[in-house]
Amino acid sequence: MARYLSEFTQFLSELKSEKPHLESDQQAGRALLWDKEPLTVEDQRRAKAAKLKQRGYVYSND
Repeated sequence: MARYLSEFTQFLSELKSEKPHLESDQQAGRALLWDKEPLTVEDQRRAKAAKLKQRGYVYSND
């Protein structure tokens, strides 16, 4: 029995075979923007102290 591959799966397989560095480039981009080191306790304390209290109705001129 032949295994079904959708057109999209075939496209991705072909793309990855043509550009083998594609996945490593994607992982490098993710690391640059999303994978961050956790905040230290001191950084968390400073961020909490820097927050401003929001008023109950923000559209008021009071």
